Amino acid sequence: QVQLVESGGGLVQAGGSLRLSCAASERTFSTYTMGWFRQAPGKEREFVAAINWSADKTQYADSVEGRFTISRENAKITVYLQMNSLKLEDTAVYYCAADKFIAAQAMGAIRPGYWGQGTQVTVFS
Repeated sequence: QVQLVESGGGLVQAGGSLRLSCAASERTFSTYTMGWFRQAPGKEREFVAAINWSADKTQYADSVEGRFTISRENAKITVYLQMNSLKLEDTAVYYCAADKFIAAQAMGAIRPGYWGQGTQVTVFS
């Protein structure tokens, strides 16, 4: 069964940094667009960032632009989310997602087909 496994979540003080990782279970994911979403308590899941398979196109939500960076290592079938200057409102469960047919620029509008189980990020003051 295809799996996406996130790691790297935790507690971090506001203004700090955290890096999330998402490892895919199959090498075919190296050809997929990968992305990150998040869901805060009581809110809908929202798009955070996406990267195409060749890593030459990325897309970010306005709320994280300039603070978060998405990257990938296809040799490791892993995508990363470097989160800097974290704010209280970044607190959420972060989910990795993947899809073969959605471009990075469209991942915020079209629900991807594969999802990880999520990792909690909590930012405290």
